[in-house]
Amino acid sequence: MAHIDEAPQQERAAAPTPGKEKRLPARDRLTVIVMVTVPLLLVLFLVWLPALGSVALSFGKWNGFGDIDTIEWVGFQNYQDIATIYPPFWPAIQHNLIWLGFLFLIPTPLGILLAVVLDREMKGSRFYQTAFYMPVVLSLALIGFIWQLFYSRDQGLINDVFGTQVDWYGDPDVNLWAVLAATSWRHTGYIMLIYLAGLKGVDASLREAAAVDGANEVKTFFHVILPVMRPINLIVIVIVVIESLRAFDLVWIVNKGRNGLEVIGALVAQNVIGEATRYGFGSALAVIMMLISSVFITIYLRTVFREERRG
Repeated sequence: MAHIDEAPQQERAAAPTPGKEKRLPARDRLTVIVMVTVPLLLVLFLVWLPALGSVALSFGKWNGFGDIDTIEWVGFQNYQDIATIYPPFWPAIQHNLIWLGFLFLIPTPLGILLAVVLDREMKGSRFYQTAFYMPVVLSLALIGFIWQLFYSRDQGLINDVFGTQVDWYGDPDVNLWAVLAATSWRHTGYIMLIYLAGLKGVDASLREAAAVDGANEVKTFFHVILPVMRPINLIVIVIVVIESLRAFDLVWIVNKGRNGLEVIGALVAQNVIGEATRYGFGSALAVIMMLISSVFITIYLRTVFREERRG
């Protein structure tokens, strides 16, 4: 009987007291604090403070010389000048929209098509995945130099093959489309990798059920697989929008965003680090670009959080 009575007493002694939470050891608490604090400080100092500083500078005029006290605060004058008397602004908006439409209509569907084909585990699929993904690991600046081998007026491959003398990077009538072709080389592999990873996670029973119902591969993809991959689709949409808005590297390498290649990112650089050195004006352009990006990012986050609540 003594042994029988001791067991419940030991269990009661081992059980935590109701109303008291088990506290982490001091070492674990310190680890958690460091893991939360360090990323938070990095985000504050590398993202939020520069962003808020740009917003503040957008309401003033400053050439970067002298103290902050020398800033001349002009209110919304920079924004008004951008919309009314700054000639490159509206062509830059137009070019960014063309960039957005081009990425949506050509390299994005092509990347999806490549992902669907390579998902079938065809012979040599690993080699093709590597070949199509290779441009993704390259910077856009390097891609601009690589495509110079095709676009050079005197020694470029395209002009040699077709016997033409087109300055693909210099002619304002064609240089935007030449740059977009170079961009699509990288963007296609990026979209392919994202969709390929999403296709690997699709339940095989969905394909089998569609096949039993008599659906061919095209109908199965558009009516079964694509709706299931809705989160991936949203991610791709946000990526395409951001890529089109932050277009900078390639156009800056080609001609610093001038002569038919005006984009918002290049205009920011021209005014901040260019010959003009107008920090307030360049900050206003950066704020406009940030606001446009924030609209699409907010829509994406709202959709994701709504899906999580439903789940």
